[in-house]
Amino acid sequence: MGIKNYRTFIVDDDPLAVKVMTVLLEETGHIISSTVDSKLAFAAILDAKPDCVVCDLMMPEVDGLQLCKQVTEHPDLSATKFIMVSAKAYEFDQKRSFSFGAHGYIRKPLNTETFSDQVSRILDDHIDLKFWGVRGTLPVSGKNINKYGGNTSCVSLEFPRQQLFVFDGGSGIKILGDWLISQQRKRIQAKLFISHPHWDHINAIPFFAPLYQQGNEFEILGANQGDTTMRELISAQMDGVYFPITLTEFAARVYFRDLEEESILVNDIEVKTMLLSHPGKCLGYRINYNGRSICYITDNEMFHESSEFYSPHYENKLREFCSEADVLITDSTYTDSEYTSKVGWGHSCISKVVNLADTAKVKSLYLFHHDPDQTDSDIDEKLAAAVSLLSKRNSTTEVLAPREGDRIKV
Repeated sequence: MGIKNYRTFIVDDDPLAVKVMTVLLEETGHIISSTVDSKLAFAAILDAKPDCVVCDLMMPEVDGLQLCKQVTEHPDLSATKFIMVSAKAYEFDQKRSFSFGAHGYIRKPLNTETFSDQVSRILDDHIDLKFWGVRGTLPVSGKNINKYGGNTSCVSLEFPRQQLFVFDGGSGIKILGDWLISQQRKRIQAKLFISHPHWDHINAIPFFAPLYQQGNEFEILGANQGDTTMRELISAQMDGVYFPITLTEFAARVYFRDLEEESILVNDIEVKTMLLSHPGKCLGYRINYNGRSICYITDNEMFHESSEFYSPHYENKLREFCSEADVLITDSTYTDSEYTSKVGWGHSCISKVVNLADTAKVKSLYLFHHDPDQTDSDIDEKLAAAVSLLSKRNSTTEVLAPREGDRIKV
């Protein structure tokens, strides 16, 4: 069902809040009914059988939790999504709402720039995938890189309950931070997953503006490097010798977690990790959410079968890790001809990437981590080569070369 078809019922004892939500949602095609009297709300909702109820938490006589329980437990309303809105900023109230059956929680004062998108994400139950930097090694600029952008690795996922996952802190993370600030986001809680500590994956973390805002909270997760922890890896690049600002200047709450090859739950979402073929300790990630999966595999070298370094065990393990993923974002640094002189540099060529995607039966392959010497035309040629190779295999895998700023619903 598209957003244009949603019938939404608003319950709020504040007439002004009802008016604001009505205007914002009608602009995106919702058909709105509403009441300011919570005592009458359930009967009206049962009669209307809307696709969605947007309800304030604190109301006299019948509060949002009571109404949420009534709606979510009634068999005739089993298809109705319930979204709580509240001025209460406490994590306890958010968790309490979810325990009563709410499908989403949006804090007041409402952000007019993001409210409709938040409601859409909850109703569609989709993940917002966005690319902030698609290059590798170092940022580049110039007239021949405008199409795909010149920033290095950074990808974000935002889930229906507003869980925000960010993958890598290359120069693209500055653009992400600027976007979050422009949206006037408050009390941001996010997880930053680092693949490995090479500079193009961490060196823009000090320029991520939300780290300097009180009330935000970030956990930085990634592989340690032997006896060097993730905290030490990030703080080392902000040592006074290299950078004038240290971790102590962060106003947000920031904490760290070392990961191994494992499977964990992060904000109730399954995250699997795998050690990759790259110098040092590098992790790939697989995110499993409500029957969908997204794999982020960079940096990674898959050797040709004729190479002395080829490992069928490793490639079988990688194929299984990516098996039937909806999205595979993976290192596609070189053309096949370029790779002949780059063996052992830690990155893959197009034919190997295509083979992985096809044999793993992934739905969509996203070419990522482009060499800084490659122009837009070079990336176009890599994409064309991948399309041709998949066609020859009669593969069902779709291949794309994402541009900086591209947003995909998964």
